[in-house]
This record gives sequence, structure tokens and C-alpha cells, in this order.
Amino acid sequence: MQNAGLGDATAQFCVYVANSPPMPEYQQLGSVQALLPGDIDLIYRHCGNGWRKIFNVYAKLLFALDKNLFPYAATAHSWQQFRDELLLQQHSNTALLFSPPQLLPDKPQQIHLIAGRTHAKQLLAAGLGAELHWLNDEFAIDIKQRVLVTPFFDYRQLNNAKIIESARLLALLKTQP
Repeated sequence: MQNAGLGDATAQFCVYVANSPPMPEYQQLGSVQALLPGDIDLIYRHCGNGWRKIFNVYAKLLFALDKNLFPYAATAHSWQQFRDELLLQQHSNTALLFSPPQLLPDKPQQIHLIAGRTHAKQLLAAGLGAELHWLNDEFAIDIKQRVLVTPFFDYRQLNNAKIIESARLLALLKTQP
């Protein structure tokens, strides 16, 4: 099975959501398609504020990560600049995937972040080979497979405090052998 989504096809930081943007060009993706400058803005304008929130929260999370473990904050002056100029583009090391996580032993450094408890439970029911340990109602982790479940990428669900908690858990995944 091949990943389907937006971003860098070789990304080590992969976020999984249930649905693609409701635009014809994203409905039948059979691979990972890198975005070009301006594509995120185009998606906002055609698909609404929900997609703006997803991209904003993704960029804010990347900027909250430990800078010694994750390079994202060193590549732009702000999370907004990263979102607009680098996020989900070729060589960004970021992907937003609409297919299930592929937990492959040949990619041991790949981080899999599933956005939303409901989506995570659907993936588990469909056979996702992760052993999630629920830390509370919103966060779950599988350190061995490098999988983290967070609240959905929305300001109310994944607020700034929960972004900081997500960053702490992601650092834990990154530093485990």
C-alpha cells in the first residue's frame, strides 16, 4: 500500500487525518503530492476555515518542538512563514496523509501523528498494527512504533497547552531507541 496525501513523499514527520480537502484535485490521490507555494492559501479559500486551522495548528506544533530534535523552527522566522513557504512542500520533511499509517521497520525514525481520537479508533478497528496506550481521553502513544494520537488539529481541541503536551510526547518518541 502506498501513502496518499500532501507533502514530502519521504517525510519523517507524518500527520494523519481522515479526509482530504474537498477539491477535485485531492479526491483521488494515489501518492503523496508536494504542495507548491500558494497551495495552502488556495485550499483555505476553497475549503474553508477548518482547513486553515489544520495547517495553522500543524505549523504551530512544528515550532513548539524541541529544536535540538526537530529542525523546523530553524528553517523559518515564524510558524506563519513556515506554513506559507515550506509546510507540505517537497523536502519539507512533513506530510499530511489521508491513508492509514504504514508502520514499517525500515523507517524507524518516522513519526506518525494521528489527529483525533475518533480517527485513531477507526484506524485501529481497520487493523492498524499499533499498541496504543491511552494516557487520557485525548492522547495515546505507542513508543515502539513511534505513533502519537492527539486531539484533532483545531484551535479548541488542540489548544496551545495541548500543543506543548504534544511536543513533549513527540520528543519522547524521537529520543527512544
